[in-house]
Amino acid sequence: MHASARALFFLLLILLAPGQPGAADAGMPAGASTTSPVIVIGFVGGFVRRDDRVHGVVQLAAHLREDYPSGVYVEVFENHRGQEAHREVLRLLDARHDRTPSPEEKRNARIIVYGHSWGGSEAVTLARELEKDGVPVLLTIQVDSIRKPWENDTVIPANVAQAINFYQLDGVVHGHPGIRAADPAHTQILGNLRFTYRSKPIHCAGYPWYARLFEKPHIEIECDPSVWHQVDSLIRSKLPPAR
Repeated sequence: MHASARALFFLLLILLAPGQPGAADAGMPAGASTTSPVIVIGFVGGFVRRDDRVHGVVQLAAHLREDYPSGVYVEVFENHRGQEAHREVLRLLDARHDRTPSPEEKRNARIIVYGHSWGGSEAVTLARELEKDGVPVLLTIQVDSIRKPWENDTVIPANVAQAINFYQLDGVVHGHPGIRAADPAHTQILGNLRFTYRSKPIHCAGYPWYARLFEKPHIEIECDPSVWHQVDSLIRSKLPPAR
């Protein structure tokens, strides 16, 4: 885990160095319109409710809403409500309220999608739906992503500027170890970062007994503060300064 964290820190230093296409700029259209907010969509895993504060996806969204009361739209959806999330994104992009986003509104979109478990799979699926709409995505983040039936969470569509994958392989339920870009010329894979909790287990309070028994490493990565610190930093690198 420590090696992975150091690798990500080094990578971010490169990305944010002067003269580089830094994380704050990647995928951000020049002169982007401020009429629509930056859109941050999170997907919870399994059968978790969108408002269950035990889970990292929900906690992160709450922190972002506190720090960005305006100019940034943050919402969490259950992973089976991907179509609802898709409709909401298109509604938010339609700043002129003429029922569908214009080509300019689509080009100026600033969208970040993240999720854990089935939520990671749904994050990639939403990005793929937006690709069909001609809408770019700044960043996708997958935390121990578990592929849902009829979905593909390992190939990142070309409308995504940057993507990153956090995973562990120790449990029966574990994420995929490698995501790749459908088109490397358009999508930068920031990393496939492996974590392990064999020597340093993490106590996850509030989870049901069956999750702690059968999915222990899968929920450990979800309640690992170091993972969510990196997720938070990556998302905030795309946002305007907090007020």
